[in-house]
Amino acid sequence: MSAHTQTAEKGQNTTLLCQESYVCSGTDEAIFECDECRSLQCQRCEEELHQPERLRNHERTRIRPGHVPYCDSCKGANGNIMHASMTGSRQIAAVRCQVCKINLCVECQKRTHAGGNRRKHPVTVYHAGKAQEQEEEEVLDEETKRRKMTEKVVSFLLVDETEEIQVRNEEDFIKKLDCSPDQHLKVVSIFGNTGDGKSHTLNHTFFYGREVFKTSPAQESCTVGVWAAYDPVRKVVVIDTEGLLGATVNLSQRTRLLLKVLAISDLVIYRTRADRLHNDLFKFLGDASEAYLKHFTKELKATTARCGLDVPLSTLGPGVIIFHETVYTKLLGSDHPSEVPEKLIQDRFRKLSCFPEAFSSIHYKGTRTYNPPTDFSGLRRAVEQQLENNTTRSPRQPGVIYKALKALSDRFSGEIPDDQMAHSSFFPDEYFTCSSVCLSCGCGCKKSMNHTKEGVPHESKSRCRYSHQYDNRVYTCKACYERGMEVSVVPKTSASTDSPWLGLAKYAWSGYVIECPNCGVVYRSRQYWFGNQDPVNTVVRTEIEHVWPGTDGFLKDNNNAAQRLLDGMNFMAQSVSELSLGPTKAVTSWLTDQIAPAYWRPNSQILSCKKCNTPFKDNDTKHHCRACGEGFCDGCSSKTRPVPERGWGPAPVRVCDNCYDNRGIQLDVAELPSDEEGGTLIARKVGEAVQNTLGAVVTAMDIPLGLVKDAARPAYWVPDHEILHCHNCRKEFSIKLSKHHCRACGQGFCDECSHDRRAVPSRGWDHPVRVCFNCNKKPGDL
Repeated sequence: MSAHTQTAEKGQNTTLLCQESYVCSGTDEAIFECDECRSLQCQRCEEELHQPERLRNHERTRIRPGHVPYCDSCKGANGNIMHASMTGSRQIAAVRCQVCKINLCVECQKRTHAGGNRRKHPVTVYHAGKAQEQEEEEVLDEETKRRKMTEKVVSFLLVDETEEIQVRNEEDFIKKLDCSPDQHLKVVSIFGNTGDGKSHTLNHTFFYGREVFKTSPAQESCTVGVWAAYDPVRKVVVIDTEGLLGATVNLSQRTRLLLKVLAISDLVIYRTRADRLHNDLFKFLGDASEAYLKHFTKELKATTARCGLDVPLSTLGPGVIIFHETVYTKLLGSDHPSEVPEKLIQDRFRKLSCFPEAFSSIHYKGTRTYNPPTDFSGLRRAVEQQLENNTTRSPRQPGVIYKALKALSDRFSGEIPDDQMAHSSFFPDEYFTCSSVCLSCGCGCKKSMNHTKEGVPHESKSRCRYSHQYDNRVYTCKACYERGMEVSVVPKTSASTDSPWLGLAKYAWSGYVIECPNCGVVYRSRQYWFGNQDPVNTVVRTEIEHVWPGTDGFLKDNNNAAQRLLDGMNFMAQSVSELSLGPTKAVTSWLTDQIAPAYWRPNSQILSCKKCNTPFKDNDTKHHCRACGEGFCDGCSSKTRPVPERGWGPAPVRVCDNCYDNRGIQLDVAELPSDEEGGTLIARKVGEAVQNTLGAVVTAMDIPLGLVKDAARPAYWVPDHEILHCHNCRKEFSIKLSKHHCRACGQGFCDECSHDRRAVPSRGWDHPVRVCFNCNKKPGDL
């Protein structure tokens, strides 16, 4: 480097000359000041010096008239701010040492050149012009404004340690951020090991050292869950996360939470204070990239379509800045001046077989702290530079950010079984895939978590094995398969073209059938007197499919002949009972009057109970008191005693409460029954005996009917004794609330929840039968 043309004796600087002497030999006028080269440079030297890729990103400032460079000693040899950190601003140089070739402020000149041989070094004195002073004042004013903008910023808990979002809705999220709903934002998050100072880094990088995110000297982690705050200066949502490798419960869920935060971020800072970069850093980023591409890109596309977002969510991951702070070791790339740190990082990824393809960019920013505090200026400049790049990740409204986080939380949630964990990876597939396991072969489902909520069935890439317990075979028509179609068929009682009763008759004669929708009936189990072959050897192919929890086997007994017979008989009995209820009542009432004793009041004249005056309804039973002959309800005539004066004795008969209390009553001779009335009385006794006998027969028939119903139950029906309440509305069953089976799923329902009728061909019901609400909503054939 060349010296200034001015001398210390002159005490003024008319022109700043190039200090590099790389091309111009120090004779050309300085045009740029490079902050990282720590020198003034002419046009030619600046172009030649910054041609290498590793030097292209140096911070360079164009020199204005009256420009004075900054002090080199304040900034430190590796970018550390010593004196400037204490004063709160960078110091302008007062002199330039001609021998040491550095710029010094007044304080640094006293500290470094006050004694020894350096006192005699010739120096050039800088004089700041009015333009320079005005520029510094403007910078200070702008810095003051920015500080004031961040004074009211507070952080809030966004997601707790159990992956539960702590904001109620989109409006609550915007209110806690304290920003406009139309403001377009980016998201910056930070990751790293516990205790590496992630919260401290965010406070100094974005909020001028204010403790927006809580910090603590205690051993326990001060950040639990995910916290967020809004930076009004840079228009970004800043997210602080829980550290890795900490002592915590629900480790799997908390690690999965980190990837959700990474997925909604535009820029990720990985903070490390290790003197050498550990393999954990590269493994974390490599596994996160793989999991992001495998599970999150598809879900982000689906979220864009499902939520109707105007701004598409980028399927390419965020940019990454590795912020590396050392104390005793050199920064990455210091030993290899010809290679940029980013290339060394890519080589390290390749050696560990980790490939971070998901990230849009990976940058390295290092700082060496000889004496605290840490210099965050380099990180701040790198962050601002990445935020200005909208090529891959564009700003979006806060509502879009919330919807993306909500969609990912709904999709990837739930407990992660420890016995299914693969601990060789930071983000194993078990964090994001369905936890269901095949009951037959034990393999897991490879679909995303909670996929059944969208009607997507379970799926596994491995083949299953047959289990007799679950009978997980599926029959397909062989003739259709040979024609390029795969049509599933099931054994059933009758063909779809047969009427219910004709189908039962054919089943009794020739057995069950296998019917193909295209080919018709292809098999009958007893078609011939002898020599009937197995359908597997003749007309169907067998495939083995997985049995997932909550599903039934595939070829369970669909021969429902017995149940269909019971359904038919119950229907006939119910129809006859309902149709004959009115005439039966009328005939019974007339017949009762014909055989009733003369002192009984006729049924047609009894409109209400003689005692309580309760009106009789159509279904109410009228009871005659054997003593007085009046009509009563059951409650007012429930007592019994002999009535020998009326010819009822010695056995007790029904009397009303009044006659039961007045036992001493004596009838006149005129009131005693005549011979004709005696015959009528005998007829009445015979009628009551017949009625009681028929009632006992009906009751006796009801008892074994339950046993027959249970024996006739198809195999996929839930047994009656296991059904305690309706599967849909959860009402408990009782004598008054009957149980009904859905012919499709086999669960137990009340009548209100299963009154729909629909054919269920897969279960052998080709004609409309009872199905529940849920099965009736399913599209296609059941």
